Amino acid sequence: MICTLNAVRQAVTRIFSWIGMAGVMAITLALASPAGASQRDEQMADILREVEAAQIVGPADILLRDQATLKLPAGYVWVPEPAASKLMQAMGNHTDSRELGLIFPQADDQHWMVVAEFEESGYIQDDDARNWNVDDLFKSLKEGTEAANEERRKNGHAELEIVDWVERPNYSNDTHRLVWSMSARHKGDPADAPMSINYNTYALGRDGYITLNLITALADIPQDKAHAQTLLAALSFSDGKRYADFDSSTDKVAEYGLAALVGGVAAKKLGFFAMAAAFLAKFAKVILLGGIALLGGLGKLFKRNKA
Repeated sequence: MICTLNAVRQAVTRIFSWIGMAGVMAITLALASPAGASQRDEQMADILREVEAAQIVGPADILLRDQATLKLPAGYVWVPEPAASKLMQAMGNHTDSRELGLIFPQADDQHWMVVAEFEESGYIQDDDARNWNVDDLFKSLKEGTEAANEERRKNGHAELEIVDWVERPNYSNDTHRLVWSMSARHKGDPADAPMSINYNTYALGRDGYITLNLITALADIPQDKAHAQTLLAALSFSDGKRYADFDSSTDKVAEYGLAALVGGVAAKKLGFFAMAAAFLAKFAKVILLGGIALLGGLGKLFKRNKA
């Protein structure tokens, strides 16, 4: 078996480091009990063994439910469900039925990951992409973040702030692919503090859309975003599930348009706090603020459990 677990460990360790000193302090407190630390070591060891057993190394055809096929190129590693969700939960993230799997680099010197999900939203109408105002989308995101911060304060989590576009929204009418990215950080962090990034790619289909969400460091975006674009190009919907297969007489149409996938314009239709919560859930995968205590023994585990 080609051993790629070290690449997974490297990526998880890198993402874990983005939590920052506040997260490290929380972990220190959580590890006050040696018994608790030992238990977390074992939990993470079990998860990593499950990841190693389940991994699929490219080139390989990865079926994404009944929706699409991902032609995983050489040099990439696919971690399917349920191992993928277990790893995400151990990294402090909420998971649900949307999860499809995770993608890691096979090379040890790369430290990114991609989260693949399918949102059964119904057919997304893309008319608004012809005349959307990117500045208005940015404003909506900032407002949504501020609304989410109110909930973060109530729950004792650090507040977030939107910094700027990393890549302005770009939608292809021909391929029905959407790409966008922006930087976010903890409120009060210095301007030169390391920032983590979600580089978001969407493929629209008849029943909804598939996201391939790249998580990496801002400094690594210039080279790492090529991986997200390679994977997006390797994704194809099955016959009958393509965007062009939409049947207006029978198919469900989403309650929001394309702009909602970027700026939360759907807040007026779906409810302001619902969209704020959705935004919070999205960025939880970048900042990893919730449930980080489970990773308390991660550093020791990596040192002790070499590939």
